Amino acid sequence: MSNIIKLLPDSVANQIAAGEVVQRPASVVKELVENAVDAGSTCIKVIIKDAGKALIQVIDNGCGMSEMDARMSFERHATSKIIQADDLFAIRTKGFRGEALASIAAIAQVELRTKQTNSELGTAITIAGSKFENQEVVSCPCGSNFIVKNLFYNVPARRKFLKSTGTEMRHIVNEFERVALAHPEIEFQLTHNDTNIFILPSGNLRQRIIAISGKQLNNALVPINTDTPLIKLTGFIGKPEASRKTMGDQFFFVNNRFIRHPYLHKAITEGYDNLISHDSIPIYFIYMDVDPQMIDINIHPTKTEIKFEDERSIWHILNAAIRESLGKFNFVPSIDFDTADIINIPSGSDPEEEYQEPAIEINQEYNPFNTEKSATPYGYSKSSAPAGWDQLYNGFENETFTSKMFDQENSEPINEDTPVQQSLLTSTNSFETINSNRFFQFKNKYIITSVKSGMMLIHQKRAHERILFERFINQIKNHKIASQKLLFPEILTFKSEDAILLSELIDDLQAVGIDIDENEDGDFVIEALPSDIENIDVRSMLETIINNQKQSEQNINTETKERIAQTLASKASINMGKQLSNIEMQELFDQLFACSAPNYSPTGKPVITILENTDIDSLF
Repeated sequence: MSNIIKLLPDSVANQIAAGEVVQRPASVVKELVENAVDAGSTCIKVIIKDAGKALIQVIDNGCGMSEMDARMSFERHATSKIIQADDLFAIRTKGFRGEALASIAAIAQVELRTKQTNSELGTAITIAGSKFENQEVVSCPCGSNFIVKNLFYNVPARRKFLKSTGTEMRHIVNEFERVALAHPEIEFQLTHNDTNIFILPSGNLRQRIIAISGKQLNNALVPINTDTPLIKLTGFIGKPEASRKTMGDQFFFVNNRFIRHPYLHKAITEGYDNLISHDSIPIYFIYMDVDPQMIDINIHPTKTEIKFEDERSIWHILNAAIRESLGKFNFVPSIDFDTADIINIPSGSDPEEEYQEPAIEINQEYNPFNTEKSATPYGYSKSSAPAGWDQLYNGFENETFTSKMFDQENSEPINEDTPVQQSLLTSTNSFETINSNRFFQFKNKYIITSVKSGMMLIHQKRAHERILFERFINQIKNHKIASQKLLFPEILTFKSEDAILLSELIDDLQAVGIDIDENEDGDFVIEALPSDIENIDVRSMLETIINNQKQSEQNINTETKERIAQTLASKASINMGKQLSNIEMQELFDQLFACSAPNYSPTGKPVITILENTDIDSLF
């Protein structure tokens, strides 16, 4: 039998490796920018075309490479970061595997121009699909200039599965932000389709955080600084009131490398115990400095996962540091004894200062046994009771209350010719009194009413969500959404990643009645909202819409509008805990059962449940 196992060609092996390292254009940006950081650059520029599908260019002013190094850098497992196996336990650089450039060159057209500081001329190399096409001596600035064109041009199946331009650009921004936050001392620039997304001058960490995440965080950051023999913690956490309902601005860095770590994330959220609601997520930018021998970063191709040797101890140190910072800088009002506005309290130590005793006036003619109207002992009169107050309860002694008054099913119809019925037909309050026994509100959360089969319970918030959702959907389909102009337009600023997504959603938001536009400064101006929405936090609403869009990679306009309608319905619906009148409960009931799907909320949660008569009887 012939042999069937064969060595793969290098080009095929490189494409397989590229599948692990280069998942999308953002992966290329991450690898090239990290290499630029390792090269000792002080300024890094990233230029993107068509969300990286057409062009990714990274320019740095680092140490550059010699002619031989430039050629060797594209070979698999060629690296300057490690020499022997022991070096894996002392890694502080970004890249070290030597797979990044080889993987990128396997699935794109790559050009490199590089020059060392002490060289007069540089080197230019052109590679396409792992094949060297050209190498020559050129004149170029010091540092490196990588140009990556037509990503996945030779792997059409991979290119076909790339997402929309906005989605891929958001991933690029994410990777760019992570490297920029890890190195505030380096100047960074990001340009997409000739539009500047970020211009980040070198500075301190707080300045870098505000430049990336927005000025609104400036007053919401609390510093954290803990130094132990095991780990050193620095960075910032957000005040409890800055917590959000969705993920965003949660960053862990270990030795200036971004990581994800759900276990340590739990340490932070528990540090906010009793300060934020259970469904809120705090903001944090945590930087951990650990001995490289205490961690293993070689467990994932993208190096975003790390194993700690003593994970439990680090958890407790981080949790205690969070609690300490929140306690030290927290938000308990304190007395400032150095204030200039000193309250002068007389001490009584001045013998020449005279004080007067407070005078008490007493009516000497007051007689407590005098039943006639007289003055009170302290000089004021008791107010007289309203005239005719004793007639208030006349007739109540003749009123008879029976169970029939509260049993609608057993009550007999009233003759409309009777005087009582005529008065009820002309009185709205009387109508509400008649029907007051039909609906009951329990815990200001559920509406209870009787049906033939038993007792119906309605979740009032979800019921209102269903009503508003179907109303929004019908208005969208009929292009008849009514908007209400805001008295003062709201101007909101979002971080770059969210602003890119929100720009794509402007047409869909306007279709559901939100008059929103982007101004020249990159801020968003909201001038009108749907007329069915009242007293809503516009920023919170838009942040929820952005997060819902992030979680869905589909780009069908109708589905996008439906997701926006769901968010609007959720934000505009009545809150649990709101007390409803009988008329409001009746209207909610009628409108709910006029919906096409009254049993479920827009997100698929149950709205109605019925407690059967037999189940009720079994309780007794």
